[in-house]
Amino acid sequence: LDVLEKGQASSYYRFFDIDWDHPYQDLKGRLLAPFLGKFYAESLENGEIKLELDEKGLSIRYYNWRFPLSRDSYAGFFPNGPDEQSVARFNGTAGKPETFNELDQLISSQLYRLSFWKVASEEINYRRFFNINELICLRVEDEAVFEATHALIFRLIKEEKFDGLRIDHVDGLYDPAGYLKRLRQKVGDIYLLVEKILAEGEKLPEDWPVQGTTGYDFLNQINALFCRKEGARQFAKIYYKFAGQPLSYDQLLADKKRLIIGRHMAGNIDNLARQMKGISSGDRYGRDITLYGLRRALVEVMVYFPVYRTYVNQDNLSAQDRSNIMAAVTEARAKNPALCYEIDFIERFLLREYKQGEGPADFIMKFQQYTAPLMAKGFEDTFLYIYNKFISLNEVGGDPNRFGLSVKDFHKFITQRFIASPHGLNATSTHDTKRGEDVRSRINVLSELAGEWKNNLKVWSRLNKAKKTIKAGNYAPDTNDEYFIYQTMLGALPFQEGDYPAFKQRLKDYVVKAVREAKVHTAWLKPDTEYEEACLKFVDEIMKQEDNRFWPDFLAWQKKIVFYGMFNSLSQLLLKIALPGVPDFYQGTELWDLSLVDPDNRRPIDFAARKDVLSLIKSAEDDDLPALMKELLKTKSDGRIKLFLMYRLLKARKAQEEIFARGRYLPLRVEGHFKDHVIAFARRLKSRWLVAVAPRFLTSLVEVGRDPLAEEVWQDAAVVLPSAAPDSWRDTISNEEIKVAGQKLRLGAALKDFPAALLYGEK
Repeated sequence: LDVLEKGQASSYYRFFDIDWDHPYQDLKGRLLAPFLGKFYAESLENGEIKLELDEKGLSIRYYNWRFPLSRDSYAGFFPNGPDEQSVARFNGTAGKPETFNELDQLISSQLYRLSFWKVASEEINYRRFFNINELICLRVEDEAVFEATHALIFRLIKEEKFDGLRIDHVDGLYDPAGYLKRLRQKVGDIYLLVEKILAEGEKLPEDWPVQGTTGYDFLNQINALFCRKEGARQFAKIYYKFAGQPLSYDQLLADKKRLIIGRHMAGNIDNLARQMKGISSGDRYGRDITLYGLRRALVEVMVYFPVYRTYVNQDNLSAQDRSNIMAAVTEARAKNPALCYEIDFIERFLLREYKQGEGPADFIMKFQQYTAPLMAKGFEDTFLYIYNKFISLNEVGGDPNRFGLSVKDFHKFITQRFIASPHGLNATSTHDTKRGEDVRSRINVLSELAGEWKNNLKVWSRLNKAKKTIKAGNYAPDTNDEYFIYQTMLGALPFQEGDYPAFKQRLKDYVVKAVREAKVHTAWLKPDTEYEEACLKFVDEIMKQEDNRFWPDFLAWQKKIVFYGMFNSLSQLLLKIALPGVPDFYQGTELWDLSLVDPDNRRPIDFAARKDVLSLIKSAEDDDLPALMKELLKTKSDGRIKLFLMYRLLKARKAQEEIFARGRYLPLRVEGHFKDHVIAFARRLKSRWLVAVAPRFLTSLVEVGRDPLAEEVWQDAAVVLPSAAPDSWRDTISNEEIKVAGQKLRLGAALKDFPAALLYGEK
């Protein structure tokens, strides 16, 4: 408010990322205020914008918004000072445009420009958080701003109220490395994490003084481990035949990123292009490059950026950053040969081959600040809602085009992560995941059942065709959205029939959000309510329990998916807790997590119920642990088995804290007929050992209703232990003793009583 009132005279004017010297005359020395629900003139003449006087002085009121008036403007409009009578004169009469002339003149003299909110997409002179007009970004690269905005945090750390910090949206910073180094100097040796979304194969910058990421890299690797790689080609055929997706993965992603630039970031790109043009005009190689050409080339380079952002600054151009920049400009050139000269010029800038100075360096830093929000909005919030081949892979930082992960590659990832950031978070659900961890675990079962999935789709689409609405000659929802809905229902349908009505409403809310995010038939900016209503009607019809042949057929197969999905979830939980890193538990995931994207995953959690379940588990384990485990296996659907496993593993983690914190990571080989159906590894610290065994791909191992336990199931399968490993072990879950002969841990012994194992031994 101080900046709105005083402009560049405000002591806070440098706090915010504002271009006070914008070339547009009505934004020069003024801040765009894009908060009106209609065009400015319409809002004004409807009487929605009013002048008010209170103890704080004069202000412009627009519903709940208050915009202070510059004190310097008082004299010109209120020579005798403002009072209620003079203020009333400015507030015109709706339907009489001429009565608003004075108010218009007064508003036009302010240090901000009130505008329709959509203007910010194409004309803007400040940096926003993504495309949210209300959230103006701070310039924390300025030391004074850094100190002022972090003072409370530093005080609370000094008072030992905080022992760690999570830095969200680190890619939005002007200089992330500089910020993190300054922060580390201030806070000392506390736990620091960054919400950094790493692409496949991307590494966290080595000069960042942090413990690691918030775990999306871990989440996507562990999720892919439960997606059967061999089904990739078959699922692609099924999807393209059913949904008729005409574009390639890369082309579709590029188109969606262009869409975001056109609808939400055009003004930001214009500003970047003008900044670059101001520099290139003084260079003989850039003098003839037009502003229009530069803008087009900038768009194409940003569209083909393979990562969220690079971290080039005056002191650093890493090999990783060079590789990613080269990938972007190479692809942009290949797709746009007419822009080769412009793209070459941009490449010189980004690779620091241009004569360095304040202008080029500042351009590079600002350019990098926009590739991350473009990826977030184009990939996360658009592409992931339209490329529906296998939606468990559609996660923040994920790669939906990579179908599954080999055990070898998983071990390689964990080994490298253990070396680079052994204390990063092991996340499986967060406030921003597209679906809950146990929803993904269920959907991953489909990767083992491609043939059944294909046949079911044929039957279901035939049964449900009449439930669709014909809109402009086409069926609504379309087959791509229908494909999405079926997967969502398989993954998120509650265990209990009594919860179906509430789920149906949640699903309807979710489907509306999904089709708007996809931006094909409808969108947030311009909703197509007819298409959305058709989707809602479709959900209502397919979930009817009477006169609906689809519903019993769907439920029968869904229960099969649920059965195997629970074992995926338990294995995932074991890996999260036992692998190197710090396990992260999102609220509500103590029991089965069948939530969808926000706001669904931010519903109130019944912590009292979870506390009661935990108390009963603790009491029962003291009385008869084997009996408790048998009971939990029989009643898996109530979720207590998940909390039981979580409790037992965290108890073991507390008892053997040093092994989990510092123990080496040792991938273990599995042999036997079912060697591909389990992941095994060891953690070792001197004489102390842990061995984890997590099953997967169980649809071909046991029939529905039979738990994957004992020798009858696992037969000759065994984990090969290192020669230095102990011969005697204790399972931290079941508390059973296990003997090993010839360095072979038989899976039938390790998984005799529970479908996951974490063994402890000393030698």
